[in-house]
Amino acid sequence: MLIAALFGLASYWGSVENVHLCYSSVLELLCWTLQLHKSTLLGQLSFDDFQGSWATKWQKSLGSRMSVLLGKQVFFTGVAASGGCALLHYLIQKAFSRASYYQWALEHLRSHPEALEALGTPLNVHYLRLTDKYNFVDIADAKLKIPVSGPRSEGHLYVSSSRDAPFKRWNLQEVFLELKDGQQIPLFKPSGENSNELKKE
Repeated sequence: MLIAALFGLASYWGSVENVHLCYSSVLELLCWTLQLHKSTLLGQLSFDDFQGSWATKWQKSLGSRMSVLLGKQVFFTGVAASGGCALLHYLIQKAFSRASYYQWALEHLRSHPEALEALGTPLNVHYLRLTDKYNFVDIADAKLKIPVSGPRSEGHLYVSSSRDAPFKRWNLQEVFLELKDGQQIPLFKPSGENSNELKKE
């Protein structure tokens, strides 16, 4: 539209020189307009490129931050779960070690000369293997397989106990030591039963 208006103005002037000068002015104006448009276009492209690059960097930064946050969350969750399992294991072991039948069994072991001679002193009592099927406790019956060791040998202290009803007193049924070579040393059997013929259930 600008070019057509200029051409119309040149025709109105009616002079060849004026028309030539007008055409020259039109060409100069056209070149200036093209340069302005080019600079504007380049400026827009540069701004768009800046926006695109900034958005890309922001997305990458956000993704990396989310990855770091997710990694930290997984790490701390794993640490918390491991700590929770360790605490639960400790509490279960503590509960077993406070049971009356557990304490009585260790008293019989520590007061038995033959067992102490076989294991040696000092005597070490280790944690129960909670995955061992022999370790079993319910309302009326309890069976434990307590790992023990000494300077000379090692083995397991087998304990069997029962009670008539919940919250009643536990009664020991059998306690014997089995060494790693298979030898069994009876430690306790209720009176009236043959304590020399103990067999592991």
